[in-house]
Amino acid sequence: MPLFDLFWSILLVFLWIAWIWVVIGVVADIFRSDSNGFSKALWMLFVILVPWLGVLMYIIIHGDAMTRRNMEMAQQNEQATQAYIRQAAGSSSSAADELDKLAGLRDRGVISEAEFATEKAKLLA
Repeated sequence: MPLFDLFWSILLVFLWIAWIWVVIGVVADIFRSDSNGFSKALWMLFVILVPWLGVLMYIIIHGDAMTRRNMEMAQQNEQATQAYIRQAAGSSSSAADELDKLAGLRDRGVISEAEFATEKAKLLA
């Protein structure tokens, strides 16, 4: 019997952690949603007073929007990560882009022809 009790305890702990995870996800989505403050307050009150029913109803009613917001947030995080990696790795522009920028500076008179030639030689070397 003690082995059965151990398995039962592990199952209950797993379900308890899964329940906490779901509640935190629902509460975070309530605050992330674009509904008005009164609606958010009512949902929070419902989730706090009747947790099982509140969470279940929120997931049934707002599940699609919750998934969409999670996907948008993941995509924004991915884009921010990619931008940071590009920035940390150095300049991602090619020599042609840099030459184009230098030519624009030369044409506007920001740099002289000699400075342009020097920078061009550095880029092409």
